Amino acid sequence: MPEKKKSSIKSWPVAKTLAVPTAVTAPAVKQPAADLSRVATEDLHREILVRLGEDLTRDGLALTPERVAKAQTYLTSGYQQDPAAILRGALFDVDYDEMVIVKDIEMYSLCEHHMLPFFGKVHIAYIPKGKVIGLSKLPRLVEVFARRLQVQERLTRQIADAIQEAIEPQGVAVVIEAKHLCMMMRGIEKQMSSTITSAMLGAFNKQSRTRQEFLTLLRKTSDSV
Repeated sequence: MPEKKKSSIKSWPVAKTLAVPTAVTAPAVKQPAADLSRVATEDLHREILVRLGEDLTRDGLALTPERVAKAQTYLTSGYQQDPAAILRGALFDVDYDEMVIVKDIEMYSLCEHHMLPFFGKVHIAYIPKGKVIGLSKLPRLVEVFARRLQVQERLTRQIADAIQEAIEPQGVAVVIEAKHLCMMMRGIEKQMSSTITSAMLGAFNKQSRTRQEFLTLLRKTSDSV
């Protein structure tokens, strides 16, 4: 058999694959938070105004940091108040087991997400079981919870739970109708929107007729006194 001709193509050595070392990422160094506990609230607001690009020498801003600090203290004063103690100061033994309604209680609070106001009306009803609450304490109770950073849903439930714990009535109902500036002056900017929340406990939750009576009475226009 004829000899096979050798190929003239040189056989190149196979290159070895070198392992590429994986880059090691240094752990992120967490910067310690600045200790602002000793900084006056007024000075914090001055810093905010500076960062907004304002001129603190303007006469209109001369006392603004102090005014804002004072206003925020008032608008969040509910943290320093005990709702249970307020209700305990006006509980009375009364032989009455029909519905008690206090409606159209004005409410102003701050949304905890943007610290912008939301405001509206609170309607409260309960069916006593031996004890009633002094009427003026119900608007006071609303203020205690409203003068905090809030969401409307939690505010509604907190009012209802406080009444339930104080007198253990047959039932409690709370309805809040409110407008939120975080929806009206920023974000989606819907001026006509409103939010309604409710909390129904006891008889108002279990008995549809009782709940319907309450809602019907809310829709009725009050006569002038």
